[in-house]
Order: sequence, then C-alpha cells, then structure tokens
Amino acid sequence: MRPNWDKYFLELAKVTATRSTCLHRKVGAILVKNNHIISQGYNGAPVGEEHCTDIGCSKPEHATRFENCRAVHAEVNAIIQAALNGTSIEGATLYCTHSPCVMCVRVLKNAKIDKIIFMEEYHGKTR
Repeated sequence: MRPNWDKYFLELAKVTATRSTCLHRKVGAILVKNNHIISQGYNGAPVGEEHCTDIGCSKPEHATRFENCRAVHAEVNAIIQAALNGTSIEGATLYCTHSPCVMCVRVLKNAKIDKIIFMEEYHGKTR
C-alpha cells in the first residue's frame, strides 16, 4: 500500500539515522518543502573528528548535559547541510526519528521551520 507523505518521509528519516555514529541513539532528520527533500542529517561527531563508533562515547553513562557529548544533533546537521548548499529552509517541515531536544527546538524555531513531525518521544533526555 502506498504510504502517505508523512509516513514516507518518516521512513526516510529512519533510513538516514542508520548513518549515525552515536552509540546511544541513532537519529535521522529530513527537511521537506512542498513534498521535496531539501536536506537531511543524522547525529554524529563534527566533520574531521573521530566517531564514537571508533573511539567510544565521551558522555558518561547517565549524563544529562549536552556539552558532555561530541555529537552534532541530526536536526542541526540537516540545517547545516541546507546552509552549505545555499538552500532556504524557511517554511519547511522537519521529519525526525525522535522528538527534538529543547535546544534543537529553539534552533528550529529560529530557522523558521513550520512543522515538526517525529516517530517517537525522546522522553526528555538529552543526547
């Protein structure tokens, strides 16, 4: 059966998450405008830095502070990729495997993302 647009883009976010190098949670994000993908991202170490899958996690087991994690969140990486390609994301919809954290919600609001659709709650935990 043919999936509706929301299910389709959420499934693509799930596939995007498979590129993540995080040992705790793999997150994928897709930015869509007019039913066309304009950017995507997954969580992982910044460009040029070693991945957690190679050197281990820098975040203590039950840490709740963002600065303990070396990863850039999937939502932010999707915004960065759009910026690097000169693509406007104003008015886009974000499809994500998990609900965005508080900091990502702030970034998404400032980027003028119109709508956020996600697969599962993050349970208030930081990545």
